[in-house]
Amino acid sequence: MATKSSNAAKKKEVKKETKLGMTVKKDDNFGEWYSEVVVHSEMIEYYDISGCYILRPQAMSIWETLQAFFDPEIKKMGIKNAYFPLFVTENVLQKEKDHIEGFAPEVAWVTKSGKSDLEVPIAIRPTSETVMYPYFAKWIRGHRDLPLKLNQWCNVVRWEFSNPTPFIRSREFLWQEGHTAFATKEEADQEVLEILELYRRVYEEYLAVPVIKGRKSELEKFAGGLYTTSVEAFIPHTGRGIQGATSHCLGQNFAKMFQINFEDDKGEKGMVWQNSWAYSSRTIGVMVMVHGDDKGLVLPPKVASVQVMVIPVPYKDADTTAIKAACESTVKELNTAAVRADLDTRENYSPGWKYSHWEMKGIPLRIEIGPRDLEKSQVRLVRRDTGAKVDVPMTELVEKVQKILLSIQENLFNTAKEKRDACIEKVHTWDEFTTALNNKKLIFAPWCDEKEVEEDVKARTKGDHGAAKTLCSPLDQPEITEGTVCIASGKPAKKWTYWGRSY
Repeated sequence: MATKSSNAAKKKEVKKETKLGMTVKKDDNFGEWYSEVVVHSEMIEYYDISGCYILRPQAMSIWETLQAFFDPEIKKMGIKNAYFPLFVTENVLQKEKDHIEGFAPEVAWVTKSGKSDLEVPIAIRPTSETVMYPYFAKWIRGHRDLPLKLNQWCNVVRWEFSNPTPFIRSREFLWQEGHTAFATKEEADQEVLEILELYRRVYEEYLAVPVIKGRKSELEKFAGGLYTTSVEAFIPHTGRGIQGATSHCLGQNFAKMFQINFEDDKGEKGMVWQNSWAYSSRTIGVMVMVHGDDKGLVLPPKVASVQVMVIPVPYKDADTTAIKAACESTVKELNTAAVRADLDTRENYSPGWKYSHWEMKGIPLRIEIGPRDLEKSQVRLVRRDTGAKVDVPMTELVEKVQKILLSIQENLFNTAKEKRDACIEKVHTWDEFTTALNNKKLIFAPWCDEKEVEEDVKARTKGDHGAAKTLCSPLDQPEITEGTVCIASGKPAKKWTYWGRSY
């Protein structure tokens, strides 16, 4: 009786755990699906302050992998890491009027110390231009002090917004922010594009997410900057663009406000040219949205903390000791070959439950080892991206696993690109534009590049799902043939631009 009771309890426990799986399909309700994925895959946990989230080890390991790529790359460019305080005084924050107007609704203020009101409220940084630049003015005196190239890995707080979404739109998030100063505009322009290329590599080479490198419109550029470039991703399921990362040329505007001057080699006074650039933990959310499916998370092997999960499959009367030893040997062999492998030896879950569990957590490759595999000196490999299964001799294990992981990384990118490209619609008229917008397309259209016209497009397309806006004008511009007119104003077109709704 005791055995029956314990077996019943175990079955009940397994059944209860199974309910923790996905209950919403990606096509049915994308918002609820996304919330389920990030929680069930143990990427985040909701916190008791709205818009704030706990990043669990599964998410932090991805952030660390991206950092491990990006940090050495910027150091090759002569950029050094520093850290500036979280707090900024009101008078400094408000020095650059356009800049603070752009961020004013999002600034969080510290007004009390214990029970006492502070004499002067202190802002928590929404970004660090105004925190850093008074000290750039102090440190830069002559041309030998240039270029000054700093980066910091930190958190920022942006408080006022609606519809918080884990990773995508949160009140506190992680990012890196680079701030640099040069003697000439040419140097600044060159760095803007070098950094933008690194951001493309973060998305395409690591997260397997296709992006478009482009320039933002005057309406959408960084507040107080000269011009903004960005990498733009697209989420086919929602028909929305999403800004992936930005690289801004600030021009000399902040230098003027903060008096960042230098003396050149001829003894003449000049103002520096500045850049700022950043990518954030939003990157992780974009990856989840693009690759995730009805089973849960799908991780590109390059950023997966565990690339291979080994699962013993002991049938009735099987030699469990031999199976377990083979699993342990497999993990050791893969780890020695720099493949991140782990073993699930939990005995209170069935192999089938484990398959679903690790699929939900996005592990790129599963290895199954049962009694038949031992007899044949082989293992079974199962891909997360396609579900394809293949039996591999143990003597070829490492080589095959490494090849399949590369194949998964490539397939995720190629599949995402195919889906993204299928959503791009080239239009020439306003009617085509509105039809494409209603069909959740990434619209590519000729534009006159006028701020008022973009504002008019926003007003004319405003609805329950949000208005259309420019996402970016690609750096790689198609030729504009004679007679091509703007889809919104009818004026001669100056450039081709991506439009759509966005996050």
